[in-house]
Amino acid sequence: MMDFAIFWDWLSFAVRWLHVVTGIAWIGSSFYFVALDLGLRQRPGMPVGAFGEEWQVHGGGFYHIQKYLVAPAEMPEHLTWFKWESYATWLSGFAMLCVVYYAGADLFLIDPNVLPMSVPIGILLSMATIGVGWVGYDLLCRSPLGKSDTGLMLVLYCVLVFIAWGLTHLFTGRAAFLHLGAITATIMSANVFMIIIPNQKIVVADLIAGRKPDPKYGKIAKQRSLHNNYLTLPVLFLMLSNHYPLAFGTQFNWVIASLVFIIGVLIRHYFNSVHKRAGNPHWTWLGALVLFLIIIWLSTVPKVLTGEPKASASAQVYIASAHFPAVRDTVLGRCSMCHAAEPVYEGIYHAPKGVMLDTDAGIADHAREIYLQAGRSHAMPPANVTEITDKERALLVAWFEGAGK
Repeated sequence: MMDFAIFWDWLSFAVRWLHVVTGIAWIGSSFYFVALDLGLRQRPGMPVGAFGEEWQVHGGGFYHIQKYLVAPAEMPEHLTWFKWESYATWLSGFAMLCVVYYAGADLFLIDPNVLPMSVPIGILLSMATIGVGWVGYDLLCRSPLGKSDTGLMLVLYCVLVFIAWGLTHLFTGRAAFLHLGAITATIMSANVFMIIIPNQKIVVADLIAGRKPDPKYGKIAKQRSLHNNYLTLPVLFLMLSNHYPLAFGTQFNWVIASLVFIIGVLIRHYFNSVHKRAGNPHWTWLGALVLFLIIIWLSTVPKVLTGEPKASASAQVYIASAHFPAVRDTVLGRCSMCHAAEPVYEGIYHAPKGVMLDTDAGIADHAREIYLQAGRSHAMPPANVTEITDKERALLVAWFEGAGK
């Protein structure tokens, strides 16, 4: 158990690291091309078929870039495709979902107080929500509504609000935010895999065959790319939110998630306008700030009292351990001043990451985290501010490793 828990924690870290690296690559290239596209300028004497051009300077050199809406007169010998960044980001994100939320479904995915279900059902429901999210989005884009960019965006936003509300009635608050981000990220990656790249390949094939490419394929890809542009910032928030219980752990979490999408749109609108040289709409930052203040207020609304929590069935083995009375005394003396419903440590107003260690149930449900953070490592307490001893750390290790034996 000891070796497996340590291995699994490092595996989780490795997959998360990979996801961050690939995400940076995808988002970086996406933001660059959006800024490039908006900054294009036309001038007399450009090659036939060229829509615009831009000069850029970077790394001690100058770059002269031209864009063709359909395709150049002749196919270039070397053509770079930007797609693997998107695929690798989605695959690593799904791997992290499996390692963290599916393997730890009892703790991170399923909340019996929200919706009682078995682990297999919870995992299947998780996958279903992600798949249905993409199918519903794609059908809306292909419908007559898809001819209106503004109308489509408004309807899609209303759908996202409904999804946010629905997810909070299926999973834990943490998992609801994660799944809203996963659904949105799947839409973005599927746009690349199912629409943008295939449409570009059709254009390339037509050009090689000597046919005139149909401009509609570029128009469709452009619309999906625009959606990806505006969805990026909300996805980043949702992916980071699992570290901040004030975002996902409140009764109005679905409203908070809905407002985050508007904030992301406002910020992207500002940068898009600047890159397009269409002015500096500073009002977008004021709007984003107002919405963020509303989010802060929503996160501090008093929670509905739920009574004394009960340890999950899988955690009962830790309470039954002969070491538990001593472990409880250690945790209450060294950890609960911060990890409690009402922290008493100066400057701490909410339990870090929503972890409550002031009850038997809370201690048992977080046995693995206690073992890894305060037993096998010295990560907790931070800077050992409560002066936990090596003997007490050894007790935590013996408790976790010996549970159920």
